[in-house]
Amino acid sequence: MKTNIENQSDSLDIVKWGVAALLVATAVIGNQFYADANVVARVAGVIIAFAIAGVIALQTSKGKQAQSFAREAHIEVRKVVWPTRQEALNTTFIVLAATAVMALILWGLDAILLRVVNLITGV
Repeated sequence: MKTNIENQSDSLDIVKWGVAALLVATAVIGNQFYADANVVARVAGVIIAFAIAGVIALQTSKGKQAQSFAREAHIEVRKVVWPTRQEALNTTFIVLAATAVMALILWGLDAILLRVVNLITGV
C-alpha cells in the first residue's frame, strides 16, 4: 500500500516539475518575444512566473526537503558567533601581511632560479 502511494507521489512530482519548468521556459521565451513591450511589465511577468514555478517546485518531495534544509541552515547560522569588526580587520591585516611576505619570498626565489638557469645555459 505504501509503495502505491509513493509511486503516485513520484508521478505527481514529475508533473509538478514539468509545470514549473514549463512556466520558467514560458517566462524566458515570453521575455524575448515581447522585447519591445514595456520593461516593467516584462520584469513583473518574469518575476511572477518564477515565483509561481518556485511555489510549485516547493510542493514536491525534493522541494520540501530543500525547504527543510534551508530552515535548518538558518537556525545554524543564528548559532554562529560572528567576529567583531576589529577582529575581522585584524585577521584581514594578518592575511595581507602573510601574503606579502610569501610574495616577496617567491619573487626572490624566482630571481635566484632565473640566475641559476641563465648561468647553466649561458644565456
